[in-house]
Amino acid sequence: MTIRILIADDHHVVRRGLRFFLDMQSDIEIIGEATDGQDAINKVNELHPDVVLMDLVMPTMDGIEATKKIRETHRTIKILILTSFSDQDHVIPAIRAGANGYQLKDIEPDELVKTIKAVYNGQSQLHPEVTHHVLTHMSGGKEEQLIDTLTKREKEVLLEITNGKSNKEIAATLFITEKTVKTHVSNLLSKLELSDRTQAALYAIKHGLK
Repeated sequence: MTIRILIADDHHVVRRGLRFFLDMQSDIEIIGEATDGQDAINKVNELHPDVVLMDLVMPTMDGIEATKKIRETHRTIKILILTSFSDQDHVIPAIRAGANGYQLKDIEPDELVKTIKAVYNGQSQLHPEVTHHVLTHMSGGKEEQLIDTLTKREKEVLLEITNGKSNKEIAATLFITEKTVKTHVSNLLSKLELSDRTQAALYAIKHGLK
């Protein structure tokens, strides 16, 4: 299966470099480019990519706002932040906006391809510096109590999410239906007051779920 990519970055050289390398991959297709956040939203509505490579600092509308708006109307499209900024003032808002992954632009090309494929397959992909910021930001107290509200099965599903498995893979591992997995995921996100699987995976790591 070919992964259809939209590149959103205001720098022509960056877009050209990404396109040059990614076009060489047999299972990746660049279907469009956007020069700012609003342009990214328009192109998403028009082209329906599988994954958006989203820069953060862009004119007209930044990548965080664009991610938020895309997430509101296109829940299945994956958004991978690709930026030069690793500070928590950029990281935390991006994760809250619904980004599925966060990588820095100094990432090795081959590693970027692996990251894109992982995000496409439903896995959370965060640069180590980014993971540190997110885990530091997530405080204890109330959160510590919330995990105790999960059922045994919900904890099992959460653990599998942390292992990067899709709903279909979780269903096969736990010998339940994919529909049941979706229900458990929805319930555990609600109980933990989290908005997506990326936050759930980070939550589980922080609390040492095994």
